[in-house]
Amino acid sequence: MHSDHASAPRRSTPPGLHSQWLTADLPGVGGVLKQRPEDFLVDEQPQYEPAGAGEHIYLLVQKIGLTTSQAVSILARHFGVRPSDVGYAGLKDKHAVTRQVFSVHTPGKKPEDFPELRHERVAVLWTDLHANKLRPGHLKGNRFSIRIRGVDMSRAPAAKRILDRLAVSGVPNLAGEQRFGSRANNHTLGRLDLLGDEQALLDELLGPDPAYPQNMPEAREAYARSDYASALERCTPTARTERAVLRALVRGADASRALRAVDDTQRRFWITAFQSAIFNRVLSGRIDAGAFDRLLPGDLAQKRHNGALFAVDESLAADPSTAERLRNFDISPSGPLWGPRMMRAGGVIDAIELAALEDTGVTLADMESFAQRSRQQISGARRPFRAPVIDPEVEGGVDEHGHYIRCAFELPAGAFATIVMREVMKSDAPDGGDDEPGPTE
Repeated sequence: MHSDHASAPRRSTPPGLHSQWLTADLPGVGGVLKQRPEDFLVDEQPQYEPAGAGEHIYLLVQKIGLTTSQAVSILARHFGVRPSDVGYAGLKDKHAVTRQVFSVHTPGKKPEDFPELRHERVAVLWTDLHANKLRPGHLKGNRFSIRIRGVDMSRAPAAKRILDRLAVSGVPNLAGEQRFGSRANNHTLGRLDLLGDEQALLDELLGPDPAYPQNMPEAREAYARSDYASALERCTPTARTERAVLRALVRGADASRALRAVDDTQRRFWITAFQSAIFNRVLSGRIDAGAFDRLLPGDLAQKRHNGALFAVDESLAADPSTAERLRNFDISPSGPLWGPRMMRAGGVIDAIELAALEDTGVTLADMESFAQRSRQQISGARRPFRAPVIDPEVEGGVDEHGHYIRCAFELPAGAFATIVMREVMKSDAPDGGDDEPGPTE
């Protein structure tokens, strides 16, 4: 390897999901998710409807077996624009059938000015016009319809009991495993990027991985020998980030210049995963304390309808109206997505959240320094500790692939359906793969 880090463990502990079930007294149904794309349906719930006029074409797109970024590339080629001219409100699963709205900036043109989009994995369901680009967060939530396979349909009532319980309590708003990528190390890549440890970052991205020995082993061994040309040759075509960095190394770039080949979107994914890993740790502590759905003095409560934050003192925490607002999901306790301008909690709560950051070896000064180096802002944010499970439905059935249990529910934007399904299944059943943006996501 190329770094002093080679002899030490190359990866911080992956941020595993909490193993304490909220519905521990209700047995799970087991089974497997995402055996085929049509078993996992996602319908985006828009925040607003297009106005019918403007420079942006809005399209409701159904995609099958594609990441959101792959769909962006397809739309950009079809409309003859840059990928940055294509907007979307949220990332959607690759191993699924998903319906989501995209915007395409085409000043002076209308949908009828372009030919019909023909693609085996993409279908345009409607088009319209609007004045602004669709941006991340411009959505109300997502409606999921998920079939669990490898189960007997008679277990459907057990799944219904669990979902009904979660509709009352909410589900821990943990970042799902797909946030951390197919090698569960996106957060580690983000940490090394924040620290500016460029060689260690290259080694983590490209070097041998004992935890995932099936992931491009020949390419990774060639990288370890500094045979970058062979590594590139043996790198899978879908590993876009790895290939871009290896091409730079083949041209003689040093670590710093090679990492400039990583696009800004990918680096943002790494940083987001790092922030999410810390959030998961803090939330797991609240679950252990039985307080993920309660407000404690020092907390920052978050309003559901607009995301606004307000500080909680002892009198507010004890107020009966606060408990009522919590029961109605009008407010929830929030946790840190760390950044220099994140609103901080108070007292003991702030100390716990700061310790979770400091334990990674990253400081707020490191985040500021990264922002200056990369010209990417890391402002930070708060994320609610719980998410409401809205309008759950369950049915059992049989089709040509065998028995299934179908679970349907709505979640607010940013919440992970797989966290709900872990409660229903009471297992870490394989879910068929990872999400955005590719092999390192």
